[in-house]
Amino acid sequence: MFARRFQVDVLDPAGPQPCPVAWLDSFAMRSFTGRSAFDDVLPAGDGQIEASFQVDVDALRVDMEDWFTRKFGQGQPVKLRVSEIRRDFS
Repeated sequence: MFARRFQVDVLDPAGPQPCPVAWLDSFAMRSFTGRSAFDDVLPAGDGQIEASFQVDVDALRVDMEDWFTRKFGQGQPVKLRVSEIRRDFS
């Protein structure tokens, strides 16, 4: 379990949808970026990932958009919104 949790939504014309966990798994299991920080990303369910503090969220979003566009976009760009979920540990 990592310290930070994020909501990952696919920005669709019909409205934002949680990113499918299968897409998140495909990104997390594939070492195509060459960025070791992305080793610290763990899918936690549809639309949710956990990550360490080493992960640059903006770089993560850009690389996920690139991968999802190539893998799942069917010729259309995939745009994402990645937002941190604040957890109350008290």
